[in-house]
Amino acid sequence: MSEYGLLTPGSFRAAGVVDDRAVADAMVRVELGWVSALAAVGAIDRDRAERIAAAAADWTPDLAVIGAATEAVGNPVVPMLHQLRERLQPADAAVVHRGLTSQDVLDTALVLLGADCLTRVRADLGAASQALARLADAHRASVMAGRTLTQYAVPITFGLKAAHWLAGLIEAADDVAATLAGLPVQCGGAAGTLALSGELTADPVALAAAFAGELGLVWPGLPWHTRRRAVTRIGDTLVATCDALGHLGADVATLSRPEIGELHEAAAAGRGGSSTMPHKHNPILSVVIRSAAMQSPQLGAQLHLAAALAVDERPDGAWHSEWPALRRLLELTVTAASQAAELAAGLEVDADRMLQRATDAAADLLAERGDDGAGDPASYLGATDAFIDTVLARLSTGGPEHA
Repeated sequence: MSEYGLLTPGSFRAAGVVDDRAVADAMVRVELGWVSALAAVGAIDRDRAERIAAAAADWTPDLAVIGAATEAVGNPVVPMLHQLRERLQPADAAVVHRGLTSQDVLDTALVLLGADCLTRVRADLGAASQALARLADAHRASVMAGRTLTQYAVPITFGLKAAHWLAGLIEAADDVAATLAGLPVQCGGAAGTLALSGELTADPVALAAAFAGELGLVWPGLPWHTRRRAVTRIGDTLVATCDALGHLGADVATLSRPEIGELHEAAAAGRGGSSTMPHKHNPILSVVIRSAAMQSPQLGAQLHLAAALAVDERPDGAWHSEWPALRRLLELTVTAASQAAELAAGLEVDADRMLQRATDAAADLLAERGDDGAGDPASYLGATDAFIDTVLARLSTGGPEHA
């Protein structure tokens, strides 16, 4: 991630969600969640857990120091722990992290970041969906030329096109909701056996379940240090969401071409200009949404590659290669979903131009029918209206606006 987003247009929309500060804060949340879980199962006194939490409440980790020390140990957990323990009494410091391993903390921290990002994505999908639903309903009768393989086909309506975009976003929101509901805690100790936790409590599995509960996550029944479906599931959800957003962006960009001119992004001060051609109004939101959709599959593939190369009881290198890919994928999707919500809310439709082009394109086809509807593209719309109703019904009975 770059500090100012010079090469990541719109990444300010994801500010504070996946940056180094967010990672450090998530790691601290995990450590404090573990301390609370120890107290919940009676492994330590509740007073001690509250004292540790109070000491961490007004503490800001020194990211520069953590970053500089990360290479020496291969992950940021150890230097973060060193700073946290320095704030505590020796007896309290000895309790923090005891029974965990660094991968437990960082995996769980990244899951928490995933939860925060997916929650934001779900909200923006809901906002975009509401805007698209309004377009689909308002433009049921706005006839436009259908296009297949880049060429004119039979007429459709813009309402149907908007309904297809909407259906994609509803499907993405369903995936997001399902992924959020199953996000797992990571808890296994040094080699995935909870051996040290067994010295702290008679039932280490109950401790792991309490840990999950403290963080609002799911205890999956056993650690997943080298079974990385938890990570690839998040990645797959993000990629599929970018796919749906990319479909929207690609269609809007295409229909915004001046030789087509059927759609336009809403004007915004300073947006869409050109350094050499001030008359231009580039569809920038569509362009950057498409860019996210083009980048996301390879980032998701990196997560699957890492999963396939996980070895032993804790991976070497494969685990480490997940971090930048997952973080960038989270940032991309949060950004693109926010951009899509703005794009959909301000989309301008030139229904007259759509109709004229559809009429011209359909004239020969309709004339071949030899019926009274010849020359009227609205007579060749099939089940278009029913399909729009189907999508709108899906939204009203459990779509992203209810998330």
